[in-house]
Amino acid sequence: MSPLDPEIPPAGEEIHLPGPSILPLLTTIGITLAVVGITTSLILVIAGVILTVVCVLRWIADTRRDIDELPLDHH
Repeated sequence: MSPLDPEIPPAGEEIHLPGPSILPLLTTIGITLAVVGITTSLILVIAGVILTVVCVLRWIADTRRDIDELPLDHH
């Protein structure tokens, strides 16, 4: 093993992966609505911005909750 090899977690250590979420898709839909609304309708802009802001806030809250559940010695 050379010093340039990446560190591999020891056998048996749990690798943390976030759970599945629909929030990235909804955020994308909100941004798309807002961009399309710029050329068509103010109502689409408002709906897109509201959807995007709600999804981003929920996504941040879910991520913070997920990080809080990690063990204290997690790097």
